[in-house]
Amino acid sequence: MSLPPRQRVWTTPSDVELCPVDSLEDPGSRNIVLQIGEAFFHGFLVRKGTQVHGYVDRCPHAGLPLARVLDRYLTPDKQLIVCAWHGALFQPDDGKCVGGPCSGASLTSWPVKVEAGMVVTA
Repeated sequence: MSLPPRQRVWTTPSDVELCPVDSLEDPGSRNIVLQIGEAFFHGFLVRKGTQVHGYVDRCPHAGLPLARVLDRYLTPDKQLIVCAWHGALFQPDDGKCVGGPCSGASLTSWPVKVEAGMVVTA
């Protein structure tokens, strides 16, 4: 007996606590999966200094999650977001593709903010 496919959603409610900002490497990234009702949201966070940005975990080129290894969304020098499948490169502050098969496209932003030391959905 096979299970039905898990339904995905592309947005989240506001004010959901995700993690302490200090638990994110600087610079660093982390995968986040939230269950919303019967569906699941897949996103990731990128921290550089005091800034934390959130993105839906879906490459605009092929629709796949970006990382092949959990939490590995950044290039080895941690300057850009990389799609592990096709090598697309994205700016961490706005998600714009600056190289690879989807040059000029952008990741879908996931609104997050830092409040009282916690990363929360906005």
